[in-house]
Amino acid sequence: MRLRNWIAVVVSVLLLAAAGVIGFLVNRSALRAADTVHREDSSALGTNNGTLTGQLQVNSAAELSEILASHALHLGRDSAVDRGILAAAAAKSTTFQYGLLTVDMNGALLTASRRSGLPPAADAGWTPLKEQIALGKPGFSDLMTVNGTALAAVAVPILVNDSMIGYLVGLNQVATTSLQTYLTRLSAETHKTLIVDRSGAVGASSDRSLIGAHLDPAVRSHLGVDGVQFVEYTTGRTKMIAIVYGGLPSGWSYVRTQTKSSFDGVVHSRSQTLNLTLLAMLLIGVAGISVLGYRTQVTRRRADERFQALFQHAPDLVSVLDGRGRIIFSSPSAFAVLGYKTGALTGHSVFELLHPDDEPEMRERLSRLLDDPSGVVRLQCRTRTADGEYRWFDFTASNQMHNPSLAGVVINARDVSENMAFQERLSHEALHDPLTGLPNRRRMQDALGSSLKDAPVAVLFVDLDGFKPVNDAYGHEVGDELLRQVSDRLTACVRDTDVLSRVGGDEFVVLMPGVLSEKDAATMSGRIRYVLELPFRIGGQEILIGASIGVHLAPAAENPDAALRAADHAMYAIKHAGGSRKAGANGGGPGGRHRAAD
Repeated sequence: MRLRNWIAVVVSVLLLAAAGVIGFLVNRSALRAADTVHREDSSALGTNNGTLTGQLQVNSAAELSEILASHALHLGRDSAVDRGILAAAAAKSTTFQYGLLTVDMNGALLTASRRSGLPPAADAGWTPLKEQIALGKPGFSDLMTVNGTALAAVAVPILVNDSMIGYLVGLNQVATTSLQTYLTRLSAETHKTLIVDRSGAVGASSDRSLIGAHLDPAVRSHLGVDGVQFVEYTTGRTKMIAIVYGGLPSGWSYVRTQTKSSFDGVVHSRSQTLNLTLLAMLLIGVAGISVLGYRTQVTRRRADERFQALFQHAPDLVSVLDGRGRIIFSSPSAFAVLGYKTGALTGHSVFELLHPDDEPEMRERLSRLLDDPSGVVRLQCRTRTADGEYRWFDFTASNQMHNPSLAGVVINARDVSENMAFQERLSHEALHDPLTGLPNRRRMQDALGSSLKDAPVAVLFVDLDGFKPVNDAYGHEVGDELLRQVSDRLTACVRDTDVLSRVGGDEFVVLMPGVLSEKDAATMSGRIRYVLELPFRIGGQEILIGASIGVHLAPAAENPDAALRAADHAMYAIKHAGGSRKAGANGGGPGGRHRAAD
């Protein structure tokens, strides 16, 4: 009997040990799978944000190219004419207000919009810019500091008869860029987002105090490499991880840093707890067969509670669908993620939760997935929360119909609404004027080209009379507020179908699709002149200005650039004749040279 008991104890211990080993292996496998998905999502996020950052840098080079296309530079040393052109262009620019300069092929300064505050020619930050320019491409410098101000330079080649004779350089103050503004708004306690140059110097950061600082040497060695890299390193006694995307056309890199523990999240913590629990189960088994049944039951119950707690607090939503798309299981995290009580979604069709515009694609993708026994599908769509709001989710669906323990399609959903909002903000910034919120020149040209394909368009080019004296007398802050109030008045004038844009410092363009009547265009011109000649009150001051308005009635299929040029000519004719007050209700006319606003 004693031997039989010992045999029972040994068998029980061996069975428990085997179960413990299996538990360790399953836990480790699940942890690896969760890490893989987490890293893939983080890699996709780094790629998206890095790509958007690179597009903003490319847009800045395109702005310099537009300046060259719109002005004929003399390229003489210390040319007064060039200095005037560069100063005017810098004042109108949303990117290079710090300054513009021309440089010859030897890197020697020719003319600059400002006489001081320029990085010295010997600054090492110029080196990568010169190397890119030498290849005939736009050049981007490393971070440079002048009198405590962090600067970055962008350059494009100046070509004459397809030969490069120099290059135009734009300087921006990195602490005031639109990219820095957005990174500051998106700051979080768990991580820091950085845009760094080739040397590892920080040019933009969600923590503004880090601008000009250098990355940890362990991260710097991974900069400039295409694609996403995960770099683990140690700062003091804290383990850190950095997501590095080095595919920017400027040679700069997108970096996101955070502690290793915050990156791993609750999954690793729960995994360690589960491992310790399994070890305790082994020790309890050795203690005696008399309590084996009781301990097994308690442990099983605790394991279920831990499993439920893991799903309850996980940031992702896990659901299982049957072949018709009905939800047969939904993790408790549905309450935290979507606001639905546990079990409330069971029995409902997943298509009831989707945005109507996204439902057809989801049906089609799910149908194809059911035909592939080992298929996996990833897509992004909008899902309705319990309070009726639609939020963006990244779905990963796996066909587990052949798995008897699941017998359905397993869906892992992660809320990516903040990332989508960030991308939309960057896209909006690229097409809108940051001061007034109106569409910028690029957005206006797209709208003009699209409208002229099949309809006539009345183009009104509006240039403010008396704006510069206001700026000189009261300062740029009053000038900026005046432009915002002008924008509000013009917005109230135009029709819902019209397009109002700010294309330069004090220049606006109104597009009236479908209008080819001089009377309609003249009526709109008169309305605009009237509202702009009314007094403006800013800071206790009463300010009076006017507007010179050039009108061109463009028939369908006319070249958009020619239409804009004609309206610009008409505006300059009125401007040269003495401005709006002398032009009266004429509203436009021929004449004047074309000058594209920067």
